[in-house]
Amino acid sequence: MTETPTSDQEFWDTRYAENDRVWSGDANLILVREAAGLAPGTALDLGCGEGADALWLARRGWRVTAVDISGVALAKAAEKAADVPGRIDWQRHDLATSFPEGVFDLVSTHFLHSLGDMPRDRILRAAARAVAPGGTLLIVGHCGPPAWEHPHPAVHLPGPVEVLRSLALPDGEWEVQLCEEYERLQSAPDGRPSARTDNVVKVRRLPGTPATA
Repeated sequence: MTETPTSDQEFWDTRYAENDRVWSGDANLILVREAAGLAPGTALDLGCGEGADALWLARRGWRVTAVDISGVALAKAAEKAADVPGRIDWQRHDLATSFPEGVFDLVSTHFLHSLGDMPRDRILRAAARAVAPGGTLLIVGHCGPPAWEHPHPAVHLPGPVEVLRSLALPDGEWEVQLCEEYERLQSAPDGRPSARTDNVVKVRRLPGTPATA
């Protein structure tokens, strides 16, 4: 998929081009914990970056649509997928303007934040609409900046209750399985470990309720 570059696309393409690897290369711990017991089906990974989550899912039998704003990141991710041919569809989307088609048994997004004007609440509501009956929506995000940084005025980092409310899920159609904060260790620029507070929202669309994507 080809789109006209935007400032966010240029920012992320530049960031991914500057280093061989931006992230650890490991799947996010909350995805591993929460998806390990799910039966493999179709999955949508929003903001897939260098593809660690998508690869983890594909290697466990999922068919994955992996989406990112950065074509550089997607190219890096695709290079690592030789052992799962045909199991991952890499798609470039600026989620502020386009969204992948289809419904999925698992929709997962980790740390979908941006310094730009990204309509995160609207994107997450679209993610909920893309969940198939009986499927799961997993949202992981930051509650605040790391200890060594000051809050950025352009970035709002909501808590789990605010994230859940922003989804505007219809009554009687969803089961809330997780809505909580958690702490994890992150390395500071000087190499010392520092605690950071993140949050997770996990909801399941009840069987028999229609997806609306």
